[in-house]
Amino acid sequence: MPARSPKEVIPRKEPVRGRRRRGRTPGWFVLPALGLYVFVVLLPSAQGATFAFTDWDGLNPVKHFVGLANFRELWADPAARGALRQTLIIAVTITIVQNALGLALAMGVHSRIKSRFVLRVMLFAPAVLTPVVTAALWKYMLAPEGAVNSLLGAVGLTSWQQNWLGEPGLALGSVIGVIVWQFSGYSMVIFLAGLQGIPTEVYEAAAVDGAGAWQRFRSIVLPLLAPAMTINLMLSIIGGLKLFDQVWVMTGGGPGDSTETLSTLIYKNAFQFNEYGYSVAMAIVLTVFVALISSGQYGLLRRQERSAR
Repeated sequence: MPARSPKEVIPRKEPVRGRRRRGRTPGWFVLPALGLYVFVVLLPSAQGATFAFTDWDGLNPVKHFVGLANFRELWADPAARGALRQTLIIAVTITIVQNALGLALAMGVHSRIKSRFVLRVMLFAPAVLTPVVTAALWKYMLAPEGAVNSLLGAVGLTSWQQNWLGEPGLALGSVIGVIVWQFSGYSMVIFLAGLQGIPTEVYEAAAVDGAGAWQRFRSIVLPLLAPAMTINLMLSIIGGLKLFDQVWVMTGGGPGDSTETLSTLIYKNAFQFNEYGYSVAMAIVLTVFVALISSGQYGLLRRQERSAR
């Protein structure tokens, strides 16, 4: 008689509920980090927000409750309205120009040119510099006797020489140009990551079907780049709305108030004019303003992203 084979041991299946419970992270595991965040960030922020309802000057220990007087003054302040206008101009222009240029650069370095790796490094290099250093360098180069005007004079374009940061009509555009120059490479990297995730078979199938370059870009590239587009647009709009470093270093909000933003105006009211309560009220309005715009933009972009799938 042939030997009987031992019975196979069939492992007992674990209930789905047990597997889920085993893979779940305990809630108390995040309590130390959450407690530190509440103590370091949330509590000081909440305490600082109470100063918006006082007339505190930032130095005198005595402060008086004034209710909503700071907020009413904010809506009637022409300087605040001008700063809001400049802030919106900067944010919208940066969002459009920086992402359009970043997408064009990503498409260029995604091609099969031999120097694409060197170009990627060179185009991304400005984003590595800190904003203060970049602004200081460009402030020197855009001076009346700086490198930009010297170069224009050397090539015979003396009529193009301008006081780039001293003219109210040119200062805001110069600041925007510097920001776009620095962060277009950052947007390029995000778009490039999205482009590299698109299968080449999709391009080949579209080419076989007779789709041209513009049709492939509109029907394939843009829909599949929706997640990268969402990230870039969110970063650009939020960065533009709270812009401070470059404006403060290059122009200080001038000449006049032509480059004044909400962030620079908050700084001036707090540390130059000693109107700390008023500056905190302005900071609260800026925070709510950024939150509303970014959340609305995110919802719209996510809806478009889902429809493109």
